[in-house]
Amino acid sequence: MNGDFETDLNVAIVGCGTVGSGVIRILQANADQLAARAGRRLNLRRVVVRDKTRPRSVDIDPSLVTDDINSVIGDPAIDVVIQVMGGINPALQYMTQILQSGKDVITANKALLHAHGEELFSLAEENGCCISFEAAVAGGIPVIAAVTQCLTANQIRSIEAILNGTSNFILSRMLDCRLTYEDVLAEAQALGYAEADPAMDVDGIDAAQKLAILTQLAFGTRVALDQIIVQGIRQVELLDLQVALELGYKVKLLAISRMVQDRLQVSVQPTLVRAERAVAQTGGADNIIALEGDALGTLRLSGAGAGQMPTASAVVADLVDYATGRAPLTFASILRTRHQTPVPIHPPDEFSRRYYLRFVVADRPHVLADITDVLGLCGISISSVRQDETPDETEGNQGVARLVIITHRTTEGKLRTANARLATLSCIQGTGISMPISD
Repeated sequence: MNGDFETDLNVAIVGCGTVGSGVIRILQANADQLAARAGRRLNLRRVVVRDKTRPRSVDIDPSLVTDDINSVIGDPAIDVVIQVMGGINPALQYMTQILQSGKDVITANKALLHAHGEELFSLAEENGCCISFEAAVAGGIPVIAAVTQCLTANQIRSIEAILNGTSNFILSRMLDCRLTYEDVLAEAQALGYAEADPAMDVDGIDAAQKLAILTQLAFGTRVALDQIIVQGIRQVELLDLQVALELGYKVKLLAISRMVQDRLQVSVQPTLVRAERAVAQTGGADNIIALEGDALGTLRLSGAGAGQMPTASAVVADLVDYATGRAPLTFASILRTRHQTPVPIHPPDEFSRRYYLRFVVADRPHVLADITDVLGLCGISISSVRQDETPDETEGNQGVARLVIITHRTTEGKLRTANARLATLSCIQGTGISMPISD
């Protein structure tokens, strides 16, 4: 870990897509201010790209641009490498080589850290390097610093967060403008909030990866994706958002990691949240993270959790921390969390919550009785029932209706059993949804 404040800091960037271009833009625009804060100038020495001929959205000295990672690994003058290449391959190979060469790394790649963080952290420790990754979890929101520095006097009890701006934009826009999921997804893609293949965002995977990173930092427990209840927003309809609002709730893709009876409950699901709560009022593409500590109480951080400049802002903040010598100290404290006694994972089937259930059903007699019979046999008690008003049917011309049921508190396991049995009923048509209610 380098710490010579007599000389400039030489920086390489691997990846010059959206985030990499944003980082370069900040380094160019704020060079004097950053030098004053870092105590030395931050010099861009190399930019590694896949295709040197591709046009860039930012001006770069052509002599700095290369497609050869070895020009970074083999350059002893480079102090730190900003790795903002997405995906796993070749990002994993590059990051491994960089650490093996003794260079420190700043990264925004949450998928890489979730899948290979343990081995990369060990490799960094073996080679006397540090890894900084504030931008990997919540874009411009300094949540890593909050967990690893600001809340070190606390035992964190829970994390409750919106960690995916794309899903939050879609759900907010659907309700505000009375639009369908499909219409808003297309709009999000046009605005650059969603990728052409939005699965990572709308299926909850992106939020789950981020939550897993936060969970390990806060609780010292490594959580695999298959240990997290992960449910996306594809099945959420405008009707669900409207009914929830009438009941005093908003639907949010809520990421939760909390201690319950000395076990850790971890989930990412569209959830009904009381409309007056701060998490429910976080709209658009913003993120919010509520951290509950035993001494401090609840700390809320909110703002832009994604996007070019917010993410680039967090990357450059890590760079300044590195230049001033704070980053190695932070990484050392992160490494120590790996030696905590892991908290047991609460089995998902034992989660106890109230639920919102919505079904598309044949509009005919005895449907409600069939559904409530299945729920009753599974030990699920009903709090309320609502059915769309439908036109008077004519003989032999029965339509469909949307049926909403709010349950009393039950377990995830009972609900899964009930859903499996309900799927065999001929009266249920199309795709329904079940969502937990957070009170």
